[in-house]
Amino acid sequence: MRSKKYVLSTLLLLFPLLLAAHGVSASDQELLNNGGLLSYIYVGAKHMITGYDHLLFLAGVIFYLKGFKDIVRFITVFTIGHSITLIGATYLGIKANEHLVDAVIALSVLYKGFENLGGFEKYIKVKSPNLLLMVLIFGLIHGFGLSTRLQSFDVGTSQFLSKIVCFNIGVELGQVLALIPIVFIISFWKSKRSYKAFYKAANVYLIIAGTGLFLYQLYGYFNGH
Repeated sequence: MRSKKYVLSTLLLLFPLLLAAHGVSASDQELLNNGGLLSYIYVGAKHMITGYDHLLFLAGVIFYLKGFKDIVRFITVFTIGHSITLIGATYLGIKANEHLVDAVIALSVLYKGFENLGGFEKYIKVKSPNLLLMVLIFGLIHGFGLSTRLQSFDVGTSQFLSKIVCFNIGVELGQVLALIPIVFIISFWKSKRSYKAFYKAANVYLIIAGTGLFLYQLYGYFNGH
């Protein structure tokens, strides 16, 4: 059992490294310049699939839920939240430093791991905040992060709103594709004797990953990277 936990912990620690493509690139910009509206769907989907900070938060939410209906309800609320800020902030040209936004997103990952392990009750002696409300709030923040990424591209002025909406559609498609294996793995493990150890190890990792990503983004902000 102990060896399995070490293997699991190692795999989890390597997970962000496998998703290092998160961000913007010159090849994506070239694709957007020449690929029409469909290219915005593709880049949006790619961004979400490689967006380990978004996916780690969603994985933390799924750990807490019971049943498919619960998953659909919470993911729908998260989707509404990030769609509002992604489309609204991009269309209105509302910008913020991407490192600071991503630092807050990192804190959402830390928050979910802490909550899943009963941190509020154990250490702060208070009841956990309403999860559905927190998912909406963090969805708005995650959407603002997605908006900062989209605004890093040169999207021009032609079909401006259509491009934003197509990017958002791509994000939703990428989210669904990324969540399928996450939901499957967590659901599969729930029937195993090792689930308790898996649950604890995964949520401890969320805390470690969230803290690491937060410090990394602060480093990037203060050092101009």
